[in-house]
Amino acid sequence: MCGTDTLAQVDSTTRSEKRGATDSLATPYSTVTADSVLMQRDSVFYTKLKTSMYKRRLTRQLYDAVFRDVYNSRVRTGEVNQIEVNPFTIFEGRIIGSIYIRRLGVFGQTVYDTLRQPGNWVERTGNRLHVNTRENIIRRSYLLFQEGDAVSPNVLRDNERLLRNTSIFHDARILVLPREGSRQFVDVYVITQDVWSLLPTGGASALNRFSVGFEQRNLQGLGHQLYSQVTYDGNDPRQKAEYRGRYTVPFIGKTFLTAQAELLYLRDLKQASVRLFRPFLTPDTKYAGSIEINHTRVNDRVITRTDCVLVAPLRYNYSDVWFGRSFRLFYRQQNSDEKGRSRLIVAIRNTNYEYTGRPAVTADTNQRYQDSRTTLFSVGFSRRKYTRDVLIYGFGRTEDVPIGESIAAVIGFDNAELGQRLYTGLNFSQGKYVRRIGYVYGLVSLGGYTRTKGIEQSVISLESNYFSPLLKTKWGNMRHFFNTRFTTGINRFENEYITLGSSGSGINTDGIGINSDALRGTKRWLINYENILFSRLSLVGFRVAFISFANVGLVSFPDRSLLRGPLYQGYGIGFRLRNENLTFNSFQIRLSYFPNIPGNRVPFRNSFEGVPALRFRDFDLSAPLIVPYR
Repeated sequence: MCGTDTLAQVDSTTRSEKRGATDSLATPYSTVTADSVLMQRDSVFYTKLKTSMYKRRLTRQLYDAVFRDVYNSRVRTGEVNQIEVNPFTIFEGRIIGSIYIRRLGVFGQTVYDTLRQPGNWVERTGNRLHVNTRENIIRRSYLLFQEGDAVSPNVLRDNERLLRNTSIFHDARILVLPREGSRQFVDVYVITQDVWSLLPTGGASALNRFSVGFEQRNLQGLGHQLYSQVTYDGNDPRQKAEYRGRYTVPFIGKTFLTAQAELLYLRDLKQASVRLFRPFLTPDTKYAGSIEINHTRVNDRVITRTDCVLVAPLRYNYSDVWFGRSFRLFYRQQNSDEKGRSRLIVAIRNTNYEYTGRPAVTADTNQRYQDSRTTLFSVGFSRRKYTRDVLIYGFGRTEDVPIGESIAAVIGFDNAELGQRLYTGLNFSQGKYVRRIGYVYGLVSLGGYTRTKGIEQSVISLESNYFSPLLKTKWGNMRHFFNTRFTTGINRFENEYITLGSSGSGINTDGIGINSDALRGTKRWLINYENILFSRLSLVGFRVAFISFANVGLVSFPDRSLLRGPLYQGYGIGFRLRNENLTFNSFQIRLSYFPNIPGNRVPFRNSFEGVPALRFRDFDLSAPLIVPYR
């Protein structure tokens, strides 16, 4: 919520308390601006209600319990409008005079209600301890526009989404206000709210078995990210201590380049890598690319068809370089926003694997460990826009749902040790809201190598994702989720498999939800269903969601029909806790039942686990990809 009184305080040190609409160009739009940009009608109601209830301790506690996290206005309708008006369109072409940055505390305030205050001493202390992202960092590294630019509605909308999708911010909002007395200039307010950036990690099962570490996602307000963890096992004869470390510098200056260095020193994996990359951040981004170099030593675990477990020690150097260019297509001034953002994207990529230690490689054994230098070219079409919604993968923060389609063709040569191969691939994806039905996404991927003797290492992958409109119940808001994935390999190398084994539950897993070496094959079909009830409960700032899920799947080898195999199953219930102002994963407690997993002697299992934040499948095209077999 962000009412009129709230906007008057966006930057009280530099702006007067209220502005009249004296600009003749702005006057006709004052009503539209109030509805679309400055406030929602319920903002005034909740602000007055809060002011009244905060006068007494009992009613203040009641307000905090009931209205802990007032969601944006999308919840009121129960579903998303298929066409969402860009609120910045009415200012198109006006000149940006001044840019004001308002940085909110981690707890209490939100970008829709900047008057809200921290509810208890824990939140107030948290705000004091946290260092907000520095204003000059936001201006220099996170804004796509600057003072003196003409207002571009798409640029402002993309920038708002970019800020929200950055790991250091919980939410962000951009407002445009006419400048008093001016026919030409407007002022832009950028409101950001950080997340709590320091996350301790670790645990202990005995005095000589423990791990300790931390992740800092916004080091001293610079936006830099540092992750470090040490694990110790005094009973392991191979290596008692392990280390993981990663340092990331995102959006360097106005280049939007991100630099990353990582070090892994684990029992079965030693790796040092550096990477410099820039994705197609928005549909208007013209150039993207990446450079990555790493050295790896790994003990690769291989399970044969006879269920023997072998360990293959490997050492190799890997390099990956790609570059892409985007071109605008089908653009006319009268085109719709979605059609006007269609893009043709061409890219080239070169990867190199050079083994310095490995098992013997022949035409019939260990083919996947051969040296290779692969050059790929891709050409594709992408059309994407974003609609704002809530209560999908998050617990109240604004979420940007991608709508559009993409298609890409890939061709290239693999100069492999066992002979040159031609690679061809095709990817098509589409996603959209269907009125009164929900959001539907589909992906089709085909790819494989060919030699003179025929095709090899080919894969066919089909995927579909769905979530329902937000359903209101007397216990809270609810959604249904349904995902299905089918993958089959054709002439894969020896000991190349896919599996139904995994951890997690519902849509938070890419398998049944239990790890088992018996769930292997060359083709599989997986179906996930999950129901989430976003309750009104709040425990010390953590929202509570109740879940129920069902995972079913088929897996088999080429000598057996997929549909004639056993239907492996996993069912469960549980609940999740999440505070959107923290970088912590959602915490989940679940009870699961696996009735027919081979070798599983404990069909009922309970677990307490972290659930990583899920991201939407977007329609941006980047590096030419080999269709993964997983």
